[in-house]
Amino acid sequence: MAHDVLHPTPEYLAFWRERHVCTLTTHRPDGSPHVVPVGVTYDPEAGLARVISNKHSKKVRNVLAAPNGVARVAVCQMEGRRWATLEGRATVRTDEASVADAVARYAQRYGRTPSPNPDRVVLEITLDRAMGRA
Repeated sequence: MAHDVLHPTPEYLAFWRERHVCTLTTHRPDGSPHVVPVGVTYDPEAGLARVISNKHSKKVRNVLAAPNGVARVAVCQMEGRRWATLEGRATVRTDEASVADAVARYAQRYGRTPSPNPDRVVLEITLDRAMGRA
């Protein structure tokens, strides 16, 4: 079922605020999918999802290798019969304010603050599609 990215139903938004391990799908330069477990935060007011990562990770390299450093990606989570997917265009943010904001959002959703990491970056996903059953 499709959902409005900027105006999700209360149930859909609540599901994205629960603590769940998610997956991120990027594409390797050869076009094959690269799927990894991640933590994701969803900000419908801004139309964004965020994933914190190490700047040396394959997922970050995949985004940077895309034309203009913008890659089509999907994040997904599931629990039993409930599932939710967000899709959009990811870019890599390295500025201190973006990283700090993403870390704070991660800490709020997942109940723990990640250890400091000078190589931390944020995959910021500008969302254009949401679907699922929550």
